[in-house]
Amino acid sequence: IKRTSASDYRAQRRGGRGVMGGKTREEDYIEHLFVASTHHTMLFFTEKGRCYWLNVYQIPEGEKNSKGRAIQNLLQISPDDKVRAIIDIKDLQDADFVNSHYIVLCTQKGVIKKTALADFSRPRSTGVNAITIVEGDQLLEARLTDGACEIMLAINSGRAIRFPESKVRSTGRGAIGVTGIEVENEGEEVVGMICVNPETQKDRTVLVVSEKGYGKRTPVDEYRITNRGGKGVKTISVTEKTGKLVGMVDVSENEDLMITCRSGITIRMKVGAISEQGRATQGVKLIRIEEGDSIAALTKLDEEDEELLTTEEGEATPVTDGETGTVAENNETETTNSPENTSEGEQEAPNA
Repeated sequence: IKRTSASDYRAQRRGGRGVMGGKTREEDYIEHLFVASTHHTMLFFTEKGRCYWLNVYQIPEGEKNSKGRAIQNLLQISPDDKVRAIIDIKDLQDADFVNSHYIVLCTQKGVIKKTALADFSRPRSTGVNAITIVEGDQLLEARLTDGACEIMLAINSGRAIRFPESKVRSTGRGAIGVTGIEVENEGEEVVGMICVNPETQKDRTVLVVSEKGYGKRTPVDEYRITNRGGKGVKTISVTEKTGKLVGMVDVSENEDLMITCRSGITIRMKVGAISEQGRATQGVKLIRIEEGDSIAALTKLDEEDEELLTTEEGEATPVTDGETGTVAENNETETTNSPENTSEGEQEAPNA
């Protein structure tokens, strides 16, 4: 783990090769990328359902291409556990904020759980249980909500579901949770969760990315509201060319997107440069993936007022179009009007 100034990553056009975002040790890869202020408190949630606290300024600072420090040196995490989700809290001492917000957790098998933020407001060096994980499952994601959000879950086969947060009642830290989306086929697992307030975040769109570098934005309203526990609807056309779905985030046009590959290559691009398309399309190419590589993580960054840094010596540069020196645009977009949109993809399963 390490922290690096966000300005070290200059913006590129989609389809670029990216820059090295961090060196990794053998058989290791970058999995989490997040943005925070140095005086905030980070909540770390592990795949076994534990929660740990750490102030951002306690995280060692490193260069863009440095390896960072083992997180076990900073947190008392067991050797067979690892961090799966991170939440940035501005002030855990703000009683009004803490008492009006919740932590929503989801697992790879589609289980979802909501717990009051107040239950996580008293840090312990040894951590606490955040959710009870059943055998064969593990924690995937954690989100901070205000109790009035709409929740979306996506699975790697290309389906997603949208339902009100009110469908998930608040429970204690030791609870197991309830079914959020049906995960029935072998090899299927949840790959992303977003929580959007329909009243205060009307400009948000759903951005999905596949493992081979394809992605798109889709308006939230294209996903109909259902009860939790359903099968969901198609959110991306999964083909051999695109690979499986690997992530889903909510974005607005004034944000940047950072994509990190398992090899450590990172690209930063404007969200506004990614076209809006329907649910059943496969999207456009966002990053060129080398043979044997795949996307490991994606995150969004707020637009910065500062001027983006110029290319440094040794950094990868955007792909140019011949000798003109202009950035090449890859407008390779394929739209699929599949009958699956109105058949199995639209069906719902009974509530758990």
